[in-house]
Amino acid sequence: MNWVLVVVGAMVGAPLRYLTDRTIQARHDTVFPWGTFAVNVVGSFVLGLITGAVSAGAASSQLQLLLGTGLCGALTTYSTFSYETLRLAEQGARFFAAANVVASVVAGLGAAFTGVALAQALWG
Repeated sequence: MNWVLVVVGAMVGAPLRYLTDRTIQARHDTVFPWGTFAVNVVGSFVLGLITGAVSAGAASSQLQLLLGTGLCGALTTYSTFSYETLRLAEQGARFFAAANVVASVVAGLGAAFTGVALAQALWG
């Protein structure tokens, strides 16, 4: 039955990613993929928070499947990040392509570490 938790989480995460991306991109007149950047950073934070909560014994492995694997797995998107970075480079926006890679990795890891640290502070 664990797969049901993953499916339910993904059923929320995928449309949430799409709607968030479209909403953010519509508000920014730039070639930088702010929508994808935002969902990846938020998803990294949530995954860090859930992982930290499970490690501290404050959340169950079922919650980790629902929110971590299902929701965050569908919310975040490495494939779109890769495609958008490639597209930027091909269109000659190499600065934005490089900025997307560096900012996404730094912000994503920072958000995940922050989520874990917050969980440890709350439940550790």
